[in-house]
Amino acid sequence: MQENGFWDDINKAQEITQEAKRLKDKIERYNSLVTKLDDVEVLKELMEEDDKETVSEIISEIKEAEKLIEAFRIEIMLSGEYDTNTAILTLHTGVGGDDANDWTGMLLRMYTRWCEKKGYKLETLDYLPGDEAGVKSVTLKVAGEFAYGYLKAEKGIHRLVRISPFNANGKRQTSFASVEVVPELTENQDIEINPVDLRIDTYRSSGSGGQHVNTTDSAVRITHLPTGIVVQCQNERSQLSNKETAMKMLKSKLVELKERAHKEKIEDLTGELKDMGWGSQIRSYVFHPYSMVKDHRTGVETANVSGVMDGEIDEFITAYLNSDSK
Repeated sequence: MQENGFWDDINKAQEITQEAKRLKDKIERYNSLVTKLDDVEVLKELMEEDDKETVSEIISEIKEAEKLIEAFRIEIMLSGEYDTNTAILTLHTGVGGDDANDWTGMLLRMYTRWCEKKGYKLETLDYLPGDEAGVKSVTLKVAGEFAYGYLKAEKGIHRLVRISPFNANGKRQTSFASVEVVPELTENQDIEINPVDLRIDTYRSSGSGGQHVNTTDSAVRITHLPTGIVVQCQNERSQLSNKETAMKMLKSKLVELKERAHKEKIEDLTGELKDMGWGSQIRSYVFHPYSMVKDHRTGVETANVSGVMDGEIDEFITAYLNSDSK
């Protein structure tokens, strides 16, 4: 980083500085773990007979050390090509009307809280509010180490069962929302797309965002004709910026789809492989007649619904990553 001309290529320089920060953070966490274990040894040597206070402190230190070790173990599993990348997270409303829109909004809050706990940076790329409540669709950029590696565990259909606040008769309602996660590509992972395969449309931004956003056709929608994949962005101030961001999103989706379809080239993809359908849900969130969140892939479940909806989903993510690595 001290070499002359290091900052001539801004994108490459930023990638290197980010990698350097990741490595420094990992070394600091490792040193913290070693210090914690050393402290436990010292406490054991100094502990007197029937010293309950010291025993309690030792147990607390060991539990903290176990958390650090588990975090390192998970990171070792996250060794895929894109696992360290920034993630692009998209939520779509499914069947259920206003309840489904509200459910999508609840999931948005859940993932926002989870990102805050992880220290990840969030940026809204596209947002379509519901007619009466909640969100119809939203796309977020989640920046932070292993953002994609962790969030890939959340891909799929999420199902909610509760007493509907939108039903005057107080009936139980089932709602669905889909979660899509793709990695944002780095400069070294970039791919070429044939311009002939693209249809680019502009339209007026639908959300709030100031006079400029509301009075110009700055939003961009790009369709990849061979696969039918559609991406859009309206968050940026200019049409050019929205187009650049939308292209990044499209490339990420194509790479993720290529990996899932086991294809060698982007050109091999067709519309038949376009996307995951509305199949069976990966997780159910039951608010009534009892409280439970259950992941159907791993069998992990908890009655702490409020905690889950407040972003405490690491238990589900870890269980999925463990099962996926076997």
